[in-house]
Amino acid sequence: MSDISSNPRRAFLKTGTLLTAASVMPVALRAQDKAADEIRVAVIGCGGRGTGAAAQSLAVAGTRLVAMADAFPDNIDRAHDHLKKMHGDRVDVPKERRFSGFEAYKAAIDAADVVILTTPPGFRPGHFEYAVQQGKHVFMEKPVAVDGPGIRKVIEAAKAADSKNLKVVCGLQRRYQNSYIETLAKVKEGMIGDIISSQVYWCSGGLWVRPRQSGMSEMEYQMRNWYYFNWLCGDHIVEQHVHNIDVSNWFKGAHPVKAVGMGGRAVRVGKETGEIFDHHYVEFQYADGSIMNSQCRHWDNTWSKVSESLAGSSGVAQPGVIKDRSGKVVWRFRGPDNDPYQTEHDVLYRCIRENKPVNDAYYTADSTMTAILGRMATYSGQEVTWEMALNSTYDTFPKSLAFDADPGPKPGQDGIYPCPLPGSTVVF
Repeated sequence: MSDISSNPRRAFLKTGTLLTAASVMPVALRAQDKAADEIRVAVIGCGGRGTGAAAQSLAVAGTRLVAMADAFPDNIDRAHDHLKKMHGDRVDVPKERRFSGFEAYKAAIDAADVVILTTPPGFRPGHFEYAVQQGKHVFMEKPVAVDGPGIRKVIEAAKAADSKNLKVVCGLQRRYQNSYIETLAKVKEGMIGDIISSQVYWCSGGLWVRPRQSGMSEMEYQMRNWYYFNWLCGDHIVEQHVHNIDVSNWFKGAHPVKAVGMGGRAVRVGKETGEIFDHHYVEFQYADGSIMNSQCRHWDNTWSKVSESLAGSSGVAQPGVIKDRSGKVVWRFRGPDNDPYQTEHDVLYRCIRENKPVNDAYYTADSTMTAILGRMATYSGQEVTWEMALNSTYDTFPKSLAFDADPGPKPGQDGIYPCPLPGSTVVF
């Protein structure tokens, strides 16, 4: 498979924007839901994002949380108690439907009609594949994989979901935000001319770390501190910056064909920050020759920016505003804006109940693969093409999953995990 921009994805791009724009009506949706049959929901991955996504699903009338799964029972109990306070009896998850361990996702998926997949993204391909095999509708967070083999599995599962008329919504929430949707409409009208380049940023301070506790196995430590290990996270260019990268792909209606870049670990170099880089810069090139310049970093007390900008032949578009080449504002989004995190779930349940097609897995896989392409370029120091990255057989996932199993990465004698070395690291 040399290109994941397949016909199903292109068909969705033609209909998905209209569906999204027409569906930003959460109040009307919930009123309609009151007469609908109850939908049973399971959440797989009970950290902060899983708890938030479950709460957003329960904000849609006619839903009931019936099962929860996580590698760690303490995560389940903490999320359950929080959701119970918010939604009361609609959180119906007794102890016997709280499943923990590496295989826990199967029992939770089996118990529900809709599954929320919010584990660390390294698990997403296998969980999505199983959910589709079992005939479940899916909400899954971005990114949807951390390497080429995972992306290929997601695409196959997305095709199977289409064949079963399953609904799939993914957590690239900018695609569900009014200000972005209307900005895209203006760009499509030609307000900035042809897109020549895009600049996308996620430059911010460092995120959380979870220190190693006495008695932890290496597997448990990496699972608890998952953001800093590639088999779980994919590096922050994949886990976090995918949002901004996706905006460029969305507005271009395409993915890049190659990338070059640089990156490294300059500030976050301690024992608790694993093997990932703390900064990346990537120059992506699209088939028409236009460029996406991508910057992301985790440095405290430095210049910060999380946004996107698209430069055209006659103007510049940013979220909610368009300027001409002189810098004069020629259009501004006047609102009202919406909560796109909630709208994602409103759209999913509307599509289920009205039997309307939605499958975000194609474009989410596309943008996830773009971020992986960028990481491969920065790690290797080489020019990497789309085909090279997508067809790579380099699989980051451990050979076996158990708390006493070998996860792969190992710290040195000083407790520091080695990071990739451009010019030496092999990424294929």
